[in-house]
Amino acid sequence: MDFVRSIHRFTVLPTLSGELAPLQKLAYNLWWTWEPEGVELFKRLDIDLWQQTRHNPVEMLGILQQTTLEKLVADEGFMSQLQRVSEKFRDYMGARTWFDRSCNGGKSLIAAYFSMEFGLHESLPTYSGGLGILAGDHLKSASDLGIPLVGIGLLYRQGYFRQYLNIEGWQQELYPENDFYNLPLRLERDESGEPVAVVLDMAGRTVTAHIWSVQVGRVPLYLLDTNLEGNAPEDREITAQLYGGDQEMRIRQEILLGVGGIRALHQLGITPNVCHMNEGHAAFLALERTRLLMEEHGLSFAEAMEAVRAGNIFTTHTPVDAGIDHFPPDLLERYLGRLYRSLGISREEFLGLGRINPRNLNETFCMAVLALKLANHANGVSQLHGEISRRMWKNLWPELPDEHIPITSVTNGVHTKTWLSNEMAGLLTRYLGSRWREDSTDPVLWKRVANIPDSELWRTHERCRERLVLFARRRLKDHLRQVGATAKEIAAAEEVLDPEALTIGFARRFATYKRGTLLFRDLARLERILGSSDRPVQIIFAGKAHPHDVEGKELIREIFQHSIGGRFRGKIVFIEDYDMAVARHLVQGVDVWLNTPRRPLEASGTSGMKVAFNGGLNMSVLDGWWPEGYRGNNGWAIGNGEVYDDVDYQNEVESRAIYDLLEKEIVPLFYDRGTDDIPRGWLSCIKASLQTLCPLFSTERMVQEYTQLCYLPAYGQWEKLSGDRLALAVDLTRWKGEMHRGWSQVRVTRLDAGATAEVPLGAAIPVTAEVSLGDILPDQVTVDLYCGVLDSRGNIVGGELLPLSHGGAVSDGLHRFAGKIEPHFCGRHGFMVRVMPRHPKIGPVYEQGLLAWG
Repeated sequence: MDFVRSIHRFTVLPTLSGELAPLQKLAYNLWWTWEPEGVELFKRLDIDLWQQTRHNPVEMLGILQQTTLEKLVADEGFMSQLQRVSEKFRDYMGARTWFDRSCNGGKSLIAAYFSMEFGLHESLPTYSGGLGILAGDHLKSASDLGIPLVGIGLLYRQGYFRQYLNIEGWQQELYPENDFYNLPLRLERDESGEPVAVVLDMAGRTVTAHIWSVQVGRVPLYLLDTNLEGNAPEDREITAQLYGGDQEMRIRQEILLGVGGIRALHQLGITPNVCHMNEGHAAFLALERTRLLMEEHGLSFAEAMEAVRAGNIFTTHTPVDAGIDHFPPDLLERYLGRLYRSLGISREEFLGLGRINPRNLNETFCMAVLALKLANHANGVSQLHGEISRRMWKNLWPELPDEHIPITSVTNGVHTKTWLSNEMAGLLTRYLGSRWREDSTDPVLWKRVANIPDSELWRTHERCRERLVLFARRRLKDHLRQVGATAKEIAAAEEVLDPEALTIGFARRFATYKRGTLLFRDLARLERILGSSDRPVQIIFAGKAHPHDVEGKELIREIFQHSIGGRFRGKIVFIEDYDMAVARHLVQGVDVWLNTPRRPLEASGTSGMKVAFNGGLNMSVLDGWWPEGYRGNNGWAIGNGEVYDDVDYQNEVESRAIYDLLEKEIVPLFYDRGTDDIPRGWLSCIKASLQTLCPLFSTERMVQEYTQLCYLPAYGQWEKLSGDRLALAVDLTRWKGEMHRGWSQVRVTRLDAGATAEVPLGAAIPVTAEVSLGDILPDQVTVDLYCGVLDSRGNIVGGELLPLSHGGAVSDGLHRFAGKIEPHFCGRHGFMVRVMPRHPKIGPVYEQGLLAWG
C-alpha cells in the first residue's frame, strides 16, 4: 500500500530581541557590506564562523547558540560598537541626499534597474562577473545618492558555479544550493501573509514566480524565483543557474526578467516611469509595459509604444555581435506568440522589432536591436565603447552619420567604499578630510593627495600587500589539502610569494580575448624578470572560465602548470574560486594590475579602477576605460592602441611591449629606493593615479551621470507623453503617420553658398537652401547645415549641425532657408543640408525614413 507523505513546512528565523535586536536589522540590509565598522561588528561574533559562512551574518545569527548571544550582551565593547554602527545606519537612512539637494524637481521619478545578475557581496551569489559587480555597485551608489530606484533580477538556486582545480589545474565546477532562508532575503507577502506571486505564460504552461527582496541601503532589489512545487520541473529550473542551459532556457529567463519583472513591480504597487535595461537581457520589459498601457488606456500598440520608449534606457556592454542573444522565429513564436498577439501586432511586425532590417526574413531576432528600438536613451560603457557601438549598430540608422547615431556613453565606475581597504580609507580621511566619503567626484579634493607623506602612503600599501600574500598562501594550502598533497608540499606553501616583492595581479573572466597567458609567450625572458634575486617580481592570477569554454579552461590549466613548475615555483600563484572576497584582497594589495584584452573587445572593465583607489598602478592595453584614464604619469599603456589583422602578430608585439615595460620602467622604478627604502618615483606615480582617476571612475559619478543625462530626461519625456491620458503619445503617433505619408515630397532642390574655392579663416560663408516640402508646413521641419573638416576620402569628420532659419516661401510648397558657416580650422571643409520633421511640442524627431539630405 502506498502512503502519501504530506510534509508540513515551516521556517525558523533568527530572532533577536531587546538590546541585540539592531543586530538582526543590520544583517538584513547590505549597507553593512560597505561600512567598515559594520563588517568588523559581524566579525566579532565569531571569526571562524565568519569564514565558514562566506561572511554571511544572517546565517551566523541562525547558528550561534543562545548562550553565545547572552555573552554578547554582557560584552561592553561589543554593545558599544553595536550602538555606534546602529546610529551610523540610522543617520545614513535619514540623511538628506544628493538627489534631494540637486534633483528635487524629479521627486515623482521611479526608476527600475533590470539586470540578469547583481554582485552585491560574496555571501549572496547572484553574479558571475563584471556585469553583475557593476549592477551591484550601481545599486549601492544609487542608495548613497538617494536616487528613487529599485532593482529587478532573478534569484538563482545555485547561482554561478564554485570553481576548484584538479591536480592538473583543470577547472572543475560545483553548484552548491543556496538556502534562501539563511541569506539576507525576505519573501514578499501580501496582507493575508501569502507570498506575492507573478504568473506568466511559458509556451502554453502557466509559470508562477515568488518575489524575494534584498535591501541595499535605501534601495530595494526584487528577485524572482520559479523553484515552486506548483511549476513543471522544467520551469522550476528557470532560476536554477545563472547563464546555465541552452537557448531555450535563456529565452525563458529573459521573459521572466523582462515581462515577469514588470508584473512583479505592479504586484508590489510600484509603477516605474523609467526602466533601465542593463544589457539586452531585459528588453522584453518594453512589450509588457506597452501591453499594460494599452489595457489601461485603450490605446493602439504604436500609441502606447511612444510613451514606453520615452521612459526606457538601454546600456550595452558588448562590443561584438557574438556576445549578444539571438533567437530564431520558432522559439519566439512558441514563447511570445500569445503576448505579441495581445498587442495587436502581426508575427512579421513583432519579429521586425528585433531585426535591423525588418523585411530581412533571414535575420535572427536580436535582443540588443529590440532594446535599441524600444529605448529613447542608449549608451556604451566607455567613450571608446560608445564609438564602437555607434559603428556596430549604424545600420539601424542608415541615414545618419556615425557621430549622430543616438548611442552615447557613460563610462563605468566602481563603488569606492565597497572596494577600498580600511587602511587606505583611514589614510585618505586623515589627509583629505571626510568629505571624500560623501562626494568622491570633486577633483580639487583629490589634489590633497599630494599632502600625504610618502612614508605613510608606502607603509599603508605595504600592509595591504602583506595581507594579500598571507591570503594567497592560505588559499593555496586549502587547494593542496583538497587535491591530497603531502604535508611537506602544504608546509612549503608558507614560503610562496614575498611580502616585499613587486606584485602583479591578473584576475578576470577567462575569455580568450582577455589573453590571460600573454605573459608566457617568452618563458626565458619572463624567468629573468621574475627570477631576479635583488629585484624580485611575482604574479597572482585568479579567474573562472565559462563551464562550456574549453579554450578558457585551457588557459587556466596552462597558468596553473607554470605556477607549479620549477622555474616559476613560488613566483606565480593561481587562486581558485574567484569571487568578490578574492577580488577585494587582490585589488587592495597588488602593486600593478595587468590588463591585456585584444582591443577593442573590452567594453570598459572596472577591476583596474578598484586598484587605482587602493594605490595600485595599471598596466593595460589602451582599451575600455583606460584610454580615458591613462595620462602618461599615472600607470602604463601597452602599445599605442594599434589593432592588427594578424592576431598572432598582435600578441607577439604586445607581449614584447609588456616585457619591455617591466624591464625598462616598472621594475627599476619600484626598486629605485633612497636610504629610507622608500621608492619616491613610484609613489609619485601612485599620487598621480589617485589624483587623476579617483574623481572620475566611481559609480557615484556614473550614477549621477545616468540620473542627469538619462533618468531625469527620460522621466520628463515620459511625463510629457503620458500626461492627459497619453494624449501627446496618441498625437505623436498620428503626426508620425502624416509625416510618413507626406515625406516623399520633401527634397532639397537648390543650394547656394556665397563662397569661392578658398575662404580665409574667420570669414563667414552665407548659405541658402531651397527645400520642397509639398503639403508639409515649414514649422513642421527643421533644416540644418551639417558641416566639418573632410578626411582623405572626402567624408565629413566630426561634423557639427548649424540651424538654418526659414526665409519665406518661394512658391507653393517651395521654401527658402538661410544661415552661415564660420569655419574654426584651416584645411578642407564640406557641408550638406539635412531636413528632419519637427513636432510642435517635442521638437526634432528622427525616425527611419523621415530624413532628407541635400
